Amino acid sequence: MRWERLFDDLEAQFDQEERTDLEAEIADRTRREVAQLRLSDLVRAAVDRPLTLGVLGAGAVSGSVRAAGPDWVLLSDPAGAEALVPLAAVTRVSGLGSRPAAPGPAATVTRRLGVGYVLRRIARDRSEVVVTLTDATSVSGTVDRVGADFIEVVEPRHALGGRAREPLASWTVPRRALAAVRRSGGVAAAPGTH
Repeated sequence: MRWERLFDDLEAQFDQEERTDLEAEIADRTRREVAQLRLSDLVRAAVDRPLTLGVLGAGAVSGSVRAAGPDWVLLSDPAGAEALVPLAAVTRVSGLGSRPAAPGPAATVTRRLGVGYVLRRIARDRSEVVVTLTDATSVSGTVDRVGADFIEVVEPRHALGGRAREPLASWTVPRRALAAVRRSGGVAAAPGTH
């Protein structure tokens, strides 16, 4: 009888140690997986959900996630106005879930397209934008050129008094200074958003 209790006790201790080891292994693997997550993974998983971003120089920028790439998110408000926000300018996010985006065909393509791709689409469309900078100033006009690390914004002639002979003012803005690029008609659709 004593031997049976001893063996039962030893077996119970062994089972408990195995459970404790397994729980520790699961917790460690979970921490390692979370350590691999990027903000862009969580933002991509939030497509069609409303988010509020704290953005350097622009304050709170809210809207539903329309698309997201490795370094940008495109938000759309109920009126149809959109804001392209480089993730480098984001200081906080409200409304994210805890699960990353599941890779699908559109997500795989979009994940590789940097903010330069979307800026080139905006430049090609020649639409009026308001570019808010991280120092809380802004420039209005059209995106004329998109370089490797800058954009050039040309102010419309009417902003300068409308005199035909007067040259247009242009601003060269380093990408690291971009907080948000807003346009009321909607930014050219990103891949997978048609």
